[in-house]
Amino acid sequence: MADLSPNQQLLPLTARTNALQHLEIGGCDVVELARTYGTPLYIVDEETIRCACRQYKQNFQQYYAGASLVLYASKAWSCLALCALVYAEGLGIDVVSQGEIYTAVQAGVSPDRLYFHGNNKSPEEIAYAQSLNCTIVVDNWAELKILSQSQTSTRIMIRITPGIECHTHEYIRTGHLDSKFGFDPNDIEKVLALLSNTPHLHCVGLHAHIGSQIFELQPHRDMAGVMAEWYALAQAKYNLQFSELNVGGGLGIRYTESDDPPSIAEWVQTVAEAVTSGFSSRNLSLPKLLCEPGRSIVANSCVTAYRVGAKKTIPQGRTYVAVDGGMSDNPRPITYQSAYTALIADRVHAPLDQKITIAGKHCESGDLLIKDIPMPQVELGDTLVVLATGAYNYSMASNYNRIPRPCAVLVQGGTSTVIIERETCADLLRQDRLPEKLALKNQLKH
Repeated sequence: MADLSPNQQLLPLTARTNALQHLEIGGCDVVELARTYGTPLYIVDEETIRCACRQYKQNFQQYYAGASLVLYASKAWSCLALCALVYAEGLGIDVVSQGEIYTAVQAGVSPDRLYFHGNNKSPEEIAYAQSLNCTIVVDNWAELKILSQSQTSTRIMIRITPGIECHTHEYIRTGHLDSKFGFDPNDIEKVLALLSNTPHLHCVGLHAHIGSQIFELQPHRDMAGVMAEWYALAQAKYNLQFSELNVGGGLGIRYTESDDPPSIAEWVQTVAEAVTSGFSSRNLSLPKLLCEPGRSIVANSCVTAYRVGAKKTIPQGRTYVAVDGGMSDNPRPITYQSAYTALIADRVHAPLDQKITIAGKHCESGDLLIKDIPMPQVELGDTLVVLATGAYNYSMASNYNRIPRPCAVLVQGGTSTVIIERETCADLLRQDRLPEKLALKNQLKH
């Protein structure tokens, strides 16, 4: 199991079919979990996450002669348990807001293992990160001005748009020139000149990121050469002695049978060899090599269990099967037209003798989780499981239609532990405030 690359699997590594023909994950019967905790329910396999973390670390040790640090991109899913879990495996954390910083610190993560990203950090967020001595990845001139004027000694990196295209959804491409992220290459020399005259900003290196859910390896090779060239310029012309290089993340995962992403080992080997070649050919010392995987660590560790409800068959048309969740717990299909696959946890190996469209319960025609998927005969009350839902599902979840967000459990060795409590209707009102004059008028009416 340790030899399997988690990002290439549809199911968590511990998934199997038990004697009842039910889906089992982490030694726990998924049908039983749904009965115990209710649905929708995120089920997270601890072993899969640990395996992904270890594969990143071990492959950098194997393929890269310099120092390295893997950062978990917590925007994929930030919560106390996941931050603590990846930190226990020796990873740092990539954070993009004060809330993500706070979550990681409360989970016990040392602030010197936090790298603070974002394209519009507020002065308050920057000050908070400085107070903890996080590394700040500076994205633009506005942030550089705030930091320059603060006179506070700060460890920073500079994010650059490398101008490299890759084939992925336009919303998750971040390395091409027409992007909201990072300094434009034409501004690099101006940035380097400012840094060379701003001693309280301790710039340790450069950062670039070319996008997300990437199956190609060549763009990562191309980026290494671009970054090495800028390092050489910074050292030769501006006497800046950078020591770190952050190549971002972006390795894709398998969401459907037809997806064929590279393995974690293949991705790491490609990046490590490209950086080694790019720096050695320019007579540069190897930098400490950082990367920021998020999706490829957590996505395939998780499934979402739903309860099957209404069913509608249109003559000579689709059969819609509704579940008790949808776009509020997984907004990716309606936002990115993302494809998923699913199964019935009660009858894992039942014949796939029909096509159905899995519909969410929200008041939107577009709230469809999966269109036209081959499935067995589905009955009211079945436990329908959507696979690979660990990344950008809970983190992008909402209370649309005033629906409480789901519970999440961590499973390992036959034990399940709640890591996020299910919201209640009372939670939905926690921040609401009813003006006294409105409350009084309504009381008088009744």
